[in-house]
Amino acid sequence: MSAPGRLPRKAYDQELLRLQEELVKMAEWVKDAGARVVVIFEGRDAAGKGGTIKRITEFLNPRIARIVALPVPTEREKTQWYFQRYIEQLPAAGEIVLFDRSWYNRAGIETVLGFCTPEEHRRFLQQCPIFERLLVSDGIHLIKYWFSVSDEEQARRFESRIDDPMRRWKLSATDLYSRTHWVDYSRAKDEMFVHTDITEAPWFVVPADDKRRARINCMAHLLSEIPYHAPKLEKIGLPKRQADEGYVRPARDIYTYVPDHAASMVEPAGH
Repeated sequence: MSAPGRLPRKAYDQELLRLQEELVKMAEWVKDAGARVVVIFEGRDAAGKGGTIKRITEFLNPRIARIVALPVPTEREKTQWYFQRYIEQLPAAGEIVLFDRSWYNRAGIETVLGFCTPEEHRRFLQQCPIFERLLVSDGIHLIKYWFSVSDEEQARRFESRIDDPMRRWKLSATDLYSRTHWVDYSRAKDEMFVHTDITEAPWFVVPADDKRRARINCMAHLLSEIPYHAPKLEKIGLPKRQADEGYVRPARDIYTYVPDHAASMVEPAGH
């Protein structure tokens, strides 16, 4: 079966805006209902997780939705129970948390590159389903996405980042090194799915060679997983501005203004 063609830009832009409007409604429902939502984004490097997260959160209230992308654990955190630092990031009532990589680091990069012991990896695979069942049984909406990208497409994206100074920061030494462990990552992902693709919190795979299609599909699916309804918007009237009541604004020349850089972009009249 051949892969579907690339989603046309016009269709993508129209549906993206519609889905973003629905996401705003969903977030307002989460706030009003006191719901708790956790969305996990995993997958190979350059699979498009970050771009999807950016589109999901673009118009959302940051007091409702926040992105969690934890750095390398500190020496103290390394001595804690593995899930402990992630628990601190879980949502309270009325919040959405999107994990740009999550506790599944242990089942992927940590085990492939030797950052954890085989015993720590085994313990993770044993404890993770229990941990996630506890979250779901406590009422948290837990949705897990795996972004799947082909070898050829990942290579193309890596190369484009090398040549783009605006996006080169996205390309770490670990990302490049991961290319040499492509098959090891595949085996680790397969084993992870065997243990953690549970009924209470299944994995949803997002084919991501076409970024536009992946974003649209993921956003539409996320909306289908949350039992939201559009809140009734109250009518808002703009109040009148307070009267001056004798207030006199200080002279403008006492302030320091930023230079008008924009003026240098416009040719003077008559030229």
